[in-house]
Amino acid sequence: MKFLVSVPASTANLGSGFDALGMALGMYDEVEVAGGEGVDGLSIVVDGAGSGEVPLDETHLVVRAVRATGYTGGLALRCHNTIPHARGLGSSAAAIVAGVVAGFTLMGRELDTDALQIAAEFEGHADNAAASLYGGVVVAWSEGERYRAVRAEPDARVRPVVLIPSQESSTKTTRGLLPAEVPHADAAHAAGRAALAVHALTRDPSVLLAATEDRLHQNYREPAWPDTVRVINDLRKLGVPACVSGAGPTVIAFGDLPAEVDVHGFDVRRLDVDASGVRVRPLD
Repeated sequence: MKFLVSVPASTANLGSGFDALGMALGMYDEVEVAGGEGVDGLSIVVDGAGSGEVPLDETHLVVRAVRATGYTGGLALRCHNTIPHARGLGSSAAAIVAGVVAGFTLMGRELDTDALQIAAEFEGHADNAAASLYGGVVVAWSEGERYRAVRAEPDARVRPVVLIPSQESSTKTTRGLLPAEVPHADAAHAAGRAALAVHALTRDPSVLLAATEDRLHQNYREPAWPDTVRVINDLRKLGVPACVSGAGPTVIAFGDLPAEVDVHGFDVRRLDVDASGVRVRPLD
């Protein structure tokens, strides 16, 4: 059995929607998968992001996700990675989703809520994984030990721009900068802005500037990526909705970037919102 899994990048939080809001982006990792009868052992080839850096054994993230689905047979993977690693664009979630979908496909199983559950368990939250699985805008939450998510259709006027620095960032490190408690006023602010963000992304992008305003996590993480926060503040002062993408250090903005904002050191890319999520295509 041979097939290609194509998985979109994702952005999460989108301001105050910490671990709850996500959106799929038109940047893709592709994994050519061969498995089942006639395939023995394990082989992995990686090109693009992570080449020469990621492990090529059972500890590879895609392989770990395949095994988490219960598939134990032979496996040959060829990974074509375009999503930058450790930049806040959901590269790990994309790898996990690719592995989960590959495992389900190899076992002849339709994707269901267990696919999200398995993927989300790797990261402890479902926002990026749900976006890569379902596409569009997602709202994620947990009920006890069960991860849940719903998809919403993005407004066609939502026009993301990502500003990707060369600097890498660790989710574990940036989470360590967050306080155990926040003021009640900041929590209330976050609840209102996260709800508004859903409306803005799906119905009325004109309120994205207010919707992406955050007091919950970005300022606490500024020591990890000061240039990111500088660019966000400069954009927002000029009326451009902007926030940190996931755990950073990438900036996500909406609309045109004013020429007076200094984006030196950032790779600026305009992306579509991916509306379809993960896709599987048979290979001859």
